[in-house]
Amino acid sequence: MPPPDDSAQPRLAAGCRWGAENKGGTEQERVILFPEGAIKLQGTGRQVLERCDGQRTFSQIIAELQSQFTDADPTKIRADISQFLEQLRHKRIVDY
Repeated sequence: MPPPDDSAQPRLAAGCRWGAENKGGTEQERVILFPEGAIKLQGTGRQVLERCDGQRTFSQIIAELQSQFTDADPTKIRADISQFLEQLRHKRIVDY
């Protein structure tokens, strides 16, 4: 599948939604629920998917994360996010 273009508006695919998983006691972690299971997201992956709201474009998501992680190479950030979204699209978790 081709990577998202700059004007693509990534969003959770049909049948996918945010949920919570009990970690023990009252602490919960956010997960993505999809028909075949669930994925626990942490760190940067979670930050990327939280921005995939169908409103922001791919280029806006990249710009937000590049401004947040100023010590990282902007080209690498773009490549990593593109690859991450392609993997999730292949698993039918994200559409764009």
